[in-house]
Amino acid sequence: MEQLSTYLHVQSIAKSTISELKDVIKEGISEREIVCITEEILRAKGVKSFWYHGIGAFVHVGKRTTISESGKGYKPTDTLVGRNDIVTVDLSPEMNSYWGDYARTFIIIDGKAVGVDALACSDNDLELRDGVKVGENLHNLFMDFIKPDMTFEEVYLHMNEAINQLGYINLDFAGNLGHTIEFDKDNRRYLESGNKTKLSEVTLFTFEPHIKPRNLEYGFKREDIYYFRDGELLVL
Repeated sequence: MEQLSTYLHVQSIAKSTISELKDVIKEGISEREIVCITEEILRAKGVKSFWYHGIGAFVHVGKRTTISESGKGYKPTDTLVGRNDIVTVDLSPEMNSYWGDYARTFIIIDGKAVGVDALACSDNDLELRDGVKVGENLHNLFMDFIKPDMTFEEVYLHMNEAINQLGYINLDFAGNLGHTIEFDKDNRRYLESGNKTKLSEVTLFTFEPHIKPRNLEYGFKREDIYYFRDGELLVL
C-alpha cells in the first residue's frame, strides 16, 4: 500500500498525543479543557484538520463515558475530572486527507492519570482496571480470530458475543464495533450485522469496542487501526 507511510505518520501523532495527555489529565481539569489542550497538541504536531465532524478530540469524563453519540451533536462540557475517575479520549487527526483514528481510556487514581495500559491500580480500583484490561483482551481476541476471507458481519457477531460473555455491554449508538478508513467519512463501512464485505476487500479498518460492565456506570473505549499484509494482521 503506497500510502501506508502517510497513515503511519498520522497515527503516530495520535499515539504520541495520547502519551502526552497522561501529564495533562488530572483531578480538576474539565472535559472542555482536555479537548482544547488535545487539539492544540495535535496542531503543534502538524495536524491542520480533523476528519470526524471537525472534532479532533472526542472526550468524555466520569459517568459521561457511557455516552455514545455522533460527532454531529458533540459538545464538550465543564464536567471536572474527579480524584478517582475515568476519561475516554478518541482522536481524529487528518493530514492531506489521510486519517488517524485512535482511542484510549485513562484511569485517574488519587488525582493523577496512571496510564492506559498495564495499569498498576490498587485493590480498591479493580473495577476500573478491569474495564481497561477487558478492552485490551478484546483486541487480543480480535487479532487471534480474524482472517482476510471473513466478512465484517462474521467478525462483528463473534466479537459482540465475546463482549456479552465477558459481562459487558456494547455501548455504540449504532451498534457497530469499527469501520473502514476512507477519504470521506460518509463512505465508511462498518463492523456490523448485515455487512457481507470481506476484510480482504478493504485496506484499513478499525476495531473500537466501546463497552460498559453490566454492574458499573463507566464506559471504556480502546481503538486501533488494523490492516493485512500478506495475510498477516498488523496494527497501524
